[in-house]
Amino acid sequence: MKTNVFATVIAASLATTAAADGVLNIYSSRHYDTDERLYGDFEEATGITINRIEGNADELIARMQAEGANSPADVLITVDTSRLARAKEAGVLQSTDSALLEEKIPASLQDADNQWFGFSQRARIFFYAKDAVNTPPATYLDLADPAYKGQVCIRSSTSTYNQTLLAAIVTNHGEEAAKAWAEGVVANMAREPQGGDTDQLRGLVSGECDIAVSNTYYFARALRSDVEGVSSEIDKISWIFPSQEAEGAHMNLSGAGVAAYAPNRDNAVKFLEYLASDQAQVYFSNGNDEFPAVPGVALAENVAALGSFKADTVNLSEVAKNLPVAQKIFNEVGWK
Repeated sequence: MKTNVFATVIAASLATTAAADGVLNIYSSRHYDTDERLYGDFEEATGITINRIEGNADELIARMQAEGANSPADVLITVDTSRLARAKEAGVLQSTDSALLEEKIPASLQDADNQWFGFSQRARIFFYAKDAVNTPPATYLDLADPAYKGQVCIRSSTSTYNQTLLAAIVTNHGEEAAKAWAEGVVANMAREPQGGDTDQLRGLVSGECDIAVSNTYYFARALRSDVEGVSSEIDKISWIFPSQEAEGAHMNLSGAGVAAYAPNRDNAVKFLEYLASDQAQVYFSNGNDEFPAVPGVALAENVAALGSFKADTVNLSEVAKNLPVAQKIFNEVGWK
């Protein structure tokens, strides 16, 4: 059951009652109905009652900063490495020492100081119109090839997914190659960046573009359910996991960390450890079409239908360090 009990109460009044036996206060920017199973099962298994606020990640981070030591937040959950890095930089997280998390979550999906951990993944890959593209770009760098001029649909530079992708390209190939890539992609755009990832897939169906960059879970969702403008014509779309002979497909995260001033710290650590359990990991795949962070967990049928692939295992903590470089490149090349 969604509680959101803090939504209409000011933080100052919350601070007096935030710490309580059997309570966990979560700030979350994940807005997926299927996450209700995660919360409900944790409550049933532990007897700990979850209270939560949902909102925009940047707003939640700013709120935690403003609340300071009086913050009732125990856990911050958000999506993409860039936002997790932003939370760490803002000083709203603390390090977590957990042997279970160290064992189950791959090192590449953890912050170097254990302030955040990835619990689910999405591959950012290329989708293309079968009848328009005979040879899709095989690598991320290939997307900048002039052969694809006027064919590419991709989100704006304000997209955290694109920011992390470019930061990963900086990490893997260097700043000079990353800038050349960004310049080439801008030159190859079929239209000015607009909308979310689903809108890029719709561009393939409408014929506005031939190649689209999207996270896998948007497409997997259209396989499972009726997504307007995509599902009815989904047979027109194929996909490729880029850079399979090189670094592998870029992965971004949904992750969480213990809040800097968590009044219920032990409960917060228990919750992070629960998110690494096989039960919770299966929910991420079955409920929200994501890839589990824990190796060996079974995939939902529609996610497995995308096929096996090599994932980029670059340490995302290192990628996070290059986010400012990525933003500078976006500005320099005029990626709107």
